[in-house]
Amino acid sequence: MKFLDLARVYLKSGAGGNGCVSFRREAHQEFGGPDGGNGGNGGGVYAEAVDNLNTLIDFRYQQHFFAQNGRPGMGKQRSGKDGEDIVLKVPVGTEILEDDQETVIADLTEEGQRVLLAQGGNGGFGNLHFKSSTNQAPRRANPGQPLVELEVWLRLKLIADVGLLGLPNAGKSTFLAATSNARPKIADYPFTTLHPNLGVVGIDAKEFVIADIPGLIAGASEGVGLGHRFLGHVERCAVLLHLIDGTSEDVVTDYQTIITELEKYGDDLADRPRVTVLNKIDALDEVEQAQKINDLEQASGGTVLAMSAVARTGTDNVLRALATQVETRNAREKAEENADEGTTGWRP
Repeated sequence: MKFLDLARVYLKSGAGGNGCVSFRREAHQEFGGPDGGNGGNGGGVYAEAVDNLNTLIDFRYQQHFFAQNGRPGMGKQRSGKDGEDIVLKVPVGTEILEDDQETVIADLTEEGQRVLLAQGGNGGFGNLHFKSSTNQAPRRANPGQPLVELEVWLRLKLIADVGLLGLPNAGKSTFLAATSNARPKIADYPFTTLHPNLGVVGIDAKEFVIADIPGLIAGASEGVGLGHRFLGHVERCAVLLHLIDGTSEDVVTDYQTIITELEKYGDDLADRPRVTVLNKIDALDEVEQAQKINDLEQASGGTVLAMSAVARTGTDNVLRALATQVETRNAREKAEENADEGTTGWRP
């Protein structure tokens, strides 16, 4: 299945049915009079997050979604049938944006979450509705309310616990393949990853999800390379795993390139908890490895781990560090939820 994380769709709700002007005039039947029914309501357009989708590819082949119009009212006090709603099934983590691609209408982050995008028009009243003691033969009815048309963008931001960052060929896909059942494309040339990949990894009976995004290069936050449109996929991650190619001549410059792009992108990505790892240590001798780790620790101001994804050396230590960060985030969110429930709960 192809991955698609951005789609434009055209929506149209249903118009309300017109009310009916009708009078009962039957021979040998008393109590005649107005009997026009109301029009039916038009169908609405909804978006709902479902758990069994991880791409917006369905919206590449169908971009127009029209709800049904309400049927008009009829005589004998018969109301028109309501139009059927349209429900767009989208993956969990989908943002719905206005046509400017900036204004967020809704952010569907939980399974089953549903939002109304286009309200169907109400049906008009028939002349029976206007009958009164002073107006016993009304000859008017309301038209149904008009439909609503709009264009929106669907933007998918993957929900993962860990986001993989690094320059092209830093070994991100190799690490994901070595630690999970995911099988991303791996080759010895840059930009082998053209779309994000998800993998579930486990360590010490703990599981979490890692998202591998295409490699970043200088200027990615401004649209250079492939990274800009995919940086959004790490916005929801609890921790970022920054891989640095140990065979690079200047690992500090490589490190700073990614940090600079995170700072330019915004959304507090640069302040997100981060695990920095020197990869491909199987290609280094002990002296080179120690020197590059020392340089990176001075540049980052923190601990730098070492591993070889190909040889699967040191990967367990990296996974344990990530699991600790994910657990810390989950515990903090749970405490915040409990605090919110305590402040909004009923008190005698």
